[in-house]
Amino acid sequence: MGSLSEGWTLYNAGGRHRVVVTRQLPGRRWLEILSGAGCAVEVYSRDEHLGAEEIVAAIDGRCDGCIGQLTELWGEAQFAALKAAGGSAYCNYAVGHDNVDIESATSHGIAVGNTPGVLTETTAEMAVSLTFAAARRVAEGDAFMRRGLFRGWLPDLLLGELLWRKTLGVIGVGRVGAAYARMMVEGQKMDLVYYDVVRNEALEECIAGYGSYLASRGERPVSCRRADTVVELLREADVVSLHACLDESTRHLIDASLLGQMKQSAVLVNTSRGPLIDEEALVAHCRANPGFKAGLDVFEDEPDMKPGLSELENVVLVPHLGSATTWTREGMAVLASLNVAGVLLGYPAWPHDDMRPFLVGRPPEACPSILNASRLGISTLNDR
Repeated sequence: MGSLSEGWTLYNAGGRHRVVVTRQLPGRRWLEILSGAGCAVEVYSRDEHLGAEEIVAAIDGRCDGCIGQLTELWGEAQFAALKAAGGSAYCNYAVGHDNVDIESATSHGIAVGNTPGVLTETTAEMAVSLTFAAARRVAEGDAFMRRGLFRGWLPDLLLGELLWRKTLGVIGVGRVGAAYARMMVEGQKMDLVYYDVVRNEALEECIAGYGSYLASRGERPVSCRRADTVVELLREADVVSLHACLDESTRHLIDASLLGQMKQSAVLVNTSRGPLIDEEALVAHCRANPGFKAGLDVFEDEPDMKPGLSELENVVLVPHLGSATTWTREGMAVLASLNVAGVLLGYPAWPHDDMRPFLVGRPPEACPSILNASRLGISTLNDR
């Protein structure tokens, strides 16, 4: 393996497989899993992000697998280097993978994993938190108190928006979007309008059932319908939460034109990917419409923000905390390690969405989530 570079920590030095991890991950179980699979694990232990060339340099020599971060670009150079080093496995420490060139990885025979199933409720809770923080001006109130400006209750002090029985708009109703929708609809009795290229029949049935329950109690039922266009949704919704995947078709999904279609008192929330919003357009819109509010967990040029964004009182900003609970981040690390270890041990792919069997007790002898399994000819557990 050669001498260890500065900033790197080695675990289980005698392991026969070499695995490179570009960030120290929470918990210990992920390290135990890799060590148990016979891996020597080299972990970058500094806070700075590794650049593309630094990742290639870290792979140098013999490397069997890598765990990388959503803040890194994994493309041709990285996967070619991993292939040349004898590698066969990469896992993104995230459920999203817009930072990964899966085509390039597949062309080099590299299995690409991700960590779904443990971020759903956690990220949905953050979207709910941002929704209420923005609507009820929580960050403004906190700053007001810390500056010593509070002189007693006033009838018109920091008036916000009531969300009870309003209309919720959700763009993208996969796992997280659907969980967020249920939290808001069931908690605030909001009517839901959603936009997605695929109809979510399970979500519609769930909300219809909740509506029937309300009706049985003599209350007005909630409604749920799929919008034909994003514009239709934006015009109707009091709250709009973004949960779409990022690709070229969704980059700047919300631009100046579409911001202009929203209600002046609307709340816009983004816990998905920063480039879904044209951040410069959002700054201009929030300046021109002080009653408009936004809650952002992700940013277009992360970790940087567009000029003026941090000065806006009607925008709540948090540093990409969507999955930031101890249980979730440790669970992601476990899934990432099991993906890499599973590929190196020749395990099949797990055929189910439920990741809970991997998180407690002895995990199944399978890779939890390999995005290009079928293209690489990796069998599923049921095939064996």
